[in-house]
Parts: sequence; C-alpha cells; structure tokens
Amino acid sequence: MKTSRIHHVAIICSNYEKSKQFYVETLGFEVIAETFRAERNSYKLDLRVGEHDQIELFSFPNPPDRSSRPEACGLRHLAFVVEDIGKSVAELQSKGVAVEEVRVDHLTGKQFTFFQDPDGLPLEIYQA
Repeated sequence: MKTSRIHHVAIICSNYEKSKQFYVETLGFEVIAETFRAERNSYKLDLRVGEHDQIELFSFPNPPDRSSRPEACGLRHLAFVVEDIGKSVAELQSKGVAVEEVRVDHLTGKQFTFFQDPDGLPLEIYQA
C-alpha cells in the first residue's frame, strides 16, 4: 500500500455547538460542509485545516467517554503547524483557551505547546 497523505482526522464531540464554535471561531478552521443526518440524530461538520488537511467533526447522542490523556494507548494528540508560536499562544489565550507553557523539542529545537478542545482532546501547536 502506498499513501500520499492523511485525508482527514475524525473527532466525535459531546457538545456539537460548543465544539463547532471552538474549531471554527477559536481555531479558525474553514467549514467545507455541514450535514445533519436525521437517521442518526447526528451532525457531521467537514473542516479545512490548512491547504490540504481536513477534520471531520461528528456528534452522536450520548457518546461513550474515551481516555484522551497524552500517555493513554491510542491516538496521542493532534498537532497543527503555526508560523509564530508566541502569537498563536496569545491569540488562543485571548479567546479563553488555557495553554501550557511553551517547550522546546529536544530533537528538533522547535517550540511547541499543548491545549485542549472542549472535550479534553489534547491539541498541539508546533512552530515550523
């Protein structure tokens, strides 16, 4: 199997309107399409992240909890590239998002930090 890139990352949220606001207004991702699936009582929101990447944001009635701590087995976190980490941190904080202290990746020398989405999913910003 040969792949060329990741097409999308799917996220299930507990509160659709709160998560939609966070990903669209707080993080600034562009809405590609929004679909209500009546048979599932569920929304699917397709979001553009950068030039080629997408997030599919799903809502389902009463989704089960899943461990999201960075050291739990499974998906560790999602990381987004930013041009200026200081400016990005300040922007997130101005919108009420709690952001951890900026760290330096000892392997690359690049700066990064973490914050969480409304459901506690760990998100990272990484300075290119």
